[in-house]
Amino acid sequence: MVSTRLGILTRLFEDNQNKVNAEPMQKYMKGHFPFLGIKSPLRKELEKQFFKETGILNEPFNKEFIEELWNQNEREYQYIALSYMEKSLKKLKKSDLPFMEWLITTKSWWDTVDAISPKPVGTIAAKFPEVIEETIDGWAVAENIWKRRAAILFQLKYKEKTNEELLYRYIMKNADSKEFFIQKAIGWALREYSKTNPTSIKQFIDGQRLVPLSIREGSKYLT
Repeated sequence: MVSTRLGILTRLFEDNQNKVNAEPMQKYMKGHFPFLGIKSPLRKELEKQFFKETGILNEPFNKEFIEELWNQNEREYQYIALSYMEKSLKKLKKSDLPFMEWLITTKSWWDTVDAISPKPVGTIAAKFPEVIEETIDGWAVAENIWKRRAAILFQLKYKEKTNEELLYRYIMKNADSKEFFIQKAIGWALREYSKTNPTSIKQFIDGQRLVPLSIREGSKYLT
């Protein structure tokens, strides 16, 4: 069944691929991934058609389908996997977290990691908070930068439910990182939480040694 579904999606994609679009899309992603050249508006139309035709959203969460999409070369397939997961958040279980870790560390780049961290991972951690100590604490100090970025970002949509102490602890464990994607993640997490608690963020930024990029990004909404 999975292969049949992949065949349906592949047909939709191949009928709508655009080599002219593909080149700039690949350049935008620094050449890390090939593209079919299907821009977001059209891809979402095809995605909607695919989900309706297959009915997969009415079935249990299907990790095998996601893995099959992840194994395809063109990045548009991974984007369908991200959309499928976003539409399946209520179905996620604690046992799905190792799979999310595999996705974070496979074909890694900001576009996939930034979707997986606050949505599937954030959802699992909200439902099963014990995974924070069991797993995500380890991500915050992992050698893999994408795990660290995911740890910093998993509370991104928590708003008033954000665990400040945890957020600030993860940030300080990575505050001296020279990695652009870590510095940027810190700034993004601070900026997002500043919408909920600007006073706390201002005090934190003023009281800690953060790199200029993190400060600049984190302070954008502060007056």
